[in-house]
Amino acid sequence: MAGHHAEQTPPLSPRPDYAQYSPESMTSSMEYDLHHAEDSLGDEGLALPRVTKQSKTARAGEIVPIEIVKIACIGAGHVGGPSCAVIAYHNPHLQVTVIDHDRARIDAWNSPALPIHEPGLDHLVQLCRDGIIGGQRDDGPPLRRRPNLAFSTDMETAVLEADLIFVSVNTPLKATGIGQGVASDLGSLEAATRTIAHVARQNKIVVEKSTVPCRTAEVMSSILEANAQPGVRFDVLSNPEFLAEGTAVTDLSHPDRVLIGSLPTTNGFRAAAALASVYGAWVPADRIITMNLWSSELSKLAANALLAQRISSINALSALCEATGADVDEVAYACGLDSRIGSRMLKAGPGFGGSCFTKDVLSLVYLAESRHLPEVAAYWKSVVTINEYQKSRFAKRIVECLFNTVRSKTIAILGFAYKKDTGDTRESAAIGLVLALAAEGAQIRVYDPVVQEAQIWQALWEPDQSDRSQNLYKLVTVSRTPYEACHDADAVVVMTEWDEFSNKIRQAQSSPALAGTTHDMDPDRVALAQMTTSASTVSIKSLSGKLEKVLSNGSDGRATPTVAASMRALSSSTMMMSPSSASALTSTPHNNSSAMARMNQLTLTPMSMSTASPAGKPSVAATSASRKATAYLSVDGDGDGPARLDWERVAAHLKKPKWVFDGRNILDAEKLEKLGLRVERIGKPRPATTKP
Repeated sequence: MAGHHAEQTPPLSPRPDYAQYSPESMTSSMEYDLHHAEDSLGDEGLALPRVTKQSKTARAGEIVPIEIVKIACIGAGHVGGPSCAVIAYHNPHLQVTVIDHDRARIDAWNSPALPIHEPGLDHLVQLCRDGIIGGQRDDGPPLRRRPNLAFSTDMETAVLEADLIFVSVNTPLKATGIGQGVASDLGSLEAATRTIAHVARQNKIVVEKSTVPCRTAEVMSSILEANAQPGVRFDVLSNPEFLAEGTAVTDLSHPDRVLIGSLPTTNGFRAAAALASVYGAWVPADRIITMNLWSSELSKLAANALLAQRISSINALSALCEATGADVDEVAYACGLDSRIGSRMLKAGPGFGGSCFTKDVLSLVYLAESRHLPEVAAYWKSVVTINEYQKSRFAKRIVECLFNTVRSKTIAILGFAYKKDTGDTRESAAIGLVLALAAEGAQIRVYDPVVQEAQIWQALWEPDQSDRSQNLYKLVTVSRTPYEACHDADAVVVMTEWDEFSNKIRQAQSSPALAGTTHDMDPDRVALAQMTTSASTVSIKSLSGKLEKVLSNGSDGRATPTVAASMRALSSSTMMMSPSSASALTSTPHNNSSAMARMNQLTLTPMSMSTASPAGKPSVAATSASRKATAYLSVDGDGDGPARLDWERVAAHLKKPKWVFDGRNILDAEKLEKLGLRVERIGKPRPATTKP
């Protein structure tokens, strides 16, 4: 664990690709002694939190963390499931149980087909949920790991046995009543809190993980104290999540910061130290930040509001770009070069979606209004106003280009998730677009590589407008492939930036193993990637020279403490190296750090090793194969990613004048125009042939 630097915080290292969580890499790194992280522990056997003004006593040893043996998490959604999987992975000595009343959801978590789509999550869950039994290395002890992650509907037992309880339930906006559409509905949070109070028979640490209005912890404390059993004390903490869907595993494994809010009391500090010890198993101490409860709660809302503000700002500029002939990508690039601004979250699109941004900004609006700050409320409300304007503006642009009518015309929608690498459709811009086009009488075909048909219909269904929703069945079709969706269509609209839809080729993406990297690649790293993606089996001995060079130059500097592998033993063995191994090797920026530490993260599996799973549970490899088999697209060569969409094939079957509307600016318009397509993009100058 990195030490705390009082004078200067070290720069953040770019995070490695999620490919390190392939089944082979995890089994390789899991030759665990259950005390594998001893080198990162404090004097009490537990890592202490970062020393801040309110927790100076921890440095003097006066605050002793509460011992944590079992963890429970109420809520098996997009936050609870991935968060607990990562915690369980890095804390094999802890028992982690995720609980939910939804039996179907829990059954899915206990199956090969998880209820949410996150790159790398399925392998991570299976390793921690099922463990490793059997398997033998030629040069070491048997591979083994006991299961320490469970999913259950037995809430009472999990709460009763847990020392620390995460509350990670849904907190949507209120649909009716006071604060309708802007205030958070905390009904599920209150119900979970009451359950904890009624069931607990000993002291508990209750951690507010859900995104909530400021001072919600005060309400939770009141409920717990009012309903507690005699002699039972509850310490409430705030620990907001900062993961992004599509990169949740990476975000949780290499966080920019972990916030822990507590009351400024001895018990509050002890509870905070206990939670910090859990994260301390893999998060550097200088990134675990302790603060007061209310600051922690408001920091989450503020962070999402600021991110949403950046998106609305660039979207507002995209309208100006279209009106003036400027290029929004060039404007964003120029602005992003300013170190005070930076380049992140400056990508124009059809409007932000997901479960957080709109809800959290409106929660901030409601908070300001309730504190009699109308000017503040109006400022943040404008962020959402611009977002809705961008959605409707894009829909109107499509109708205008199609000669101001889309009635009986066929429009293909490519992508329904609100962003790539997730199956989440909440607040997706595609929902509003489909409804707007359907209201105009268009025939719509929707395709998404991850989102299931039932989920698409659920997102489109409007309970308060049943007649309109019934009419959607006549106008909307869910297609199995993008070619089916585009066949004989009048227009194609790209709504999700899935990689397979793009026709742009960057140098860093010329090989599947290099996907997701943006820095320049040296020839040795490119050569290694090509070698490992072109063959399923390689000799480590033949690559030892290249491995040593790559490993000595590439590390994120924050490797999880694991049992060190022997380079000489690996060099004399024949191993299987999956393509994701090459990604883990080649996607890491140059750094001066230990080659041995990097070796611990390789996706290297002895050919003779078997990873038998408990009876009735499929193996990691079987799960991976079954997941890939469900994809509609074949893989180019031996790579990991789906094949790119053949736009020439699409163009051949579109109705003239062959419109393509790029809502994500992921297409090379010049290439498509050579195929006879007319391309409209957000924030881009219109080609002369399409100007009114």
